[in-house]
Formats: sequence, C-alpha cells, structure tokens
Amino acid sequence: LVKYNLKKEGFDVHCAENGLEAIEQAKASIPDVIVMDIMMPEMDGIEASRKLREHAKLRAIPILMLTARSDESDQVQGLDAGADIYLTKPVSIPVLSSQIKALLRGAKRYDMPVDVLRIADLEIDRDRFEVRKRGEEEAIRLARKEFELLYFFASRPGRVFSRQDLLDKVWGHDVYVVDRTVDVHVRKIREEI
Repeated sequence: LVKYNLKKEGFDVHCAENGLEAIEQAKASIPDVIVMDIMMPEMDGIEASRKLREHAKLRAIPILMLTARSDESDQVQGLDAGADIYLTKPVSIPVLSSQIKALLRGAKRYDMPVDVLRIADLEIDRDRFEVRKRGEEEAIRLARKEFELLYFFASRPGRVFSRQDLLDKVWGHDVYVVDRTVDVHVRKIREEI
C-alpha cells in the first residue's frame, strides 16, 4: 500500500523483504531516502539503521522509521540507531509523503563540498565521519564521540582545553559524564592513530 501510494506521488520505489536485503539494495542503488519498519525478519530496523550508519557510502542517507511500535523507548531507540524521523502507523499518505519530501530537502542542503581537515598525515572528513591516514585506503574506525573529539582538536590547532571544556563542547552541558571520560577517549584515539 505504501509502495503503491508513493509511486502515485511520483517517487521511484524499491522494496526489500528484510533488513539484510534492504542494506544490500541500498549498497547497489544508493537511494535518496530509506523508509524502514522496525519489525522485519532476519535483521530488524534498529540493527539495519545502525549498519547503514556504519557504511561510508550509506551513512548520510536520510532514514524514516515507519512502524507500529509507538512506545517512547522504541522511538528513542530508533532515533538513536540513526533514524532521522520516526512515524507510527497508521499514518496518512500525504503526511508520509510530506515527511519524505522534507528529508529530501534537508539532504540537498548538505550536498555541499565535503568538509575535510588535513593535519599532518591525517584527513578528517566530518561529513562522512571518516579518518584516514594519507595514502591508505582503509579508514580508521573511531566511535562517534572519539571522532567528534578528534575533529574538535583538529579544528582548533595549538589551543589547550581543560577536561571540563571538552566535556562541555563535545559531550554537551546536559550530559553527565566524569572528567576521566575524556582521558579514555583520548587514549583510544591515540591507539587507533
């Protein structure tokens, strides 16, 4: 029903039967938007979203979760896994179509030149959340906060920050973490680089 109505709206729609197939199709066709349910066989929508966000070529694709699961915890889990919008069924086709169009408008806003910092032999690509050593094909794998911390340092060379400054700037004021969290993340960054 969703496929039929979105095609009537002028969208080019491809469907997958499960999360694994969705990831494979996304790799093959690089869609503009992904509409995904949570409850799917073989790999649920939460895990599929995480996998999509880990893949360099797929991580920037907007994801809309369309699911019958309406608990607040499900919404939080879906958004934390990488969904940009979380809609609960039933939803009208005009609302779904408008949300997809909003995601497409937002994605076009970010079709700007890639923001890449180059420091020594490192290239730090903020748009792709990738760190590479110059001349190497394989990206260095960093957790999100490790990446944000490295980018923060690289974009402010020569400056000194207290642990509290880093917690405020990278983790935010609303998050409670101990100041030694910074030490752990810096150590992990050093190990990876």
